[in-house]
Amino acid sequence: MLSVLIETRNDEEGLARTLASLISGAVEGVVRDVIVCDAGSTDQTHRVAEHAGCHYVAGSIAAGIGQAKGDWLLFLEPGARLAEGWIDEVVAHTARQTMPARFARARANRTPFLARVFSGNRALAEGLVISKRQAAALAKCARSAEALARGLATRKLNAEIWVAPPK
Repeated sequence: MLSVLIETRNDEEGLARTLASLISGAVEGVVRDVIVCDAGSTDQTHRVAEHAGCHYVAGSIAAGIGQAKGDWLLFLEPGARLAEGWIDEVVAHTARQTMPARFARARANRTPFLARVFSGNRALAEGLVISKRQAAALAKCARSAEALARGLATRKLNAEIWVAPPK
């Protein structure tokens, strides 16, 4: 079972797009719960989360990790969308691996090489699948999901993600 954590701030539209891509995982029984960690939104983010049946946490990512019920966590940026086929790949990875993993960018969503080299990479752009135990240990030092994901050695999953547009 997988818990999904989405850290957001004033991105109700992006949150709705991301939640829509998780419906198939909930139907299949892979997604156990979705936790929206809000870093001080002033828009209707909390209403989007509540209407979708998510747990809403006003505070740090560490508080969200503490509320997660799954043994594995999936961190996503608001606005990111998982492509079809992600469920089987995540289930296979969590069954046989202990290391974190990221999704591959959808082919039509890939940025040119030089643009990737000279732009600031977002650590959560490709999502992150990580064990709850490892995430809880990393969250003690990290103030955000982005900081938690930065610098981790990961495996690339054979499933695609449509990356959220930069803010």
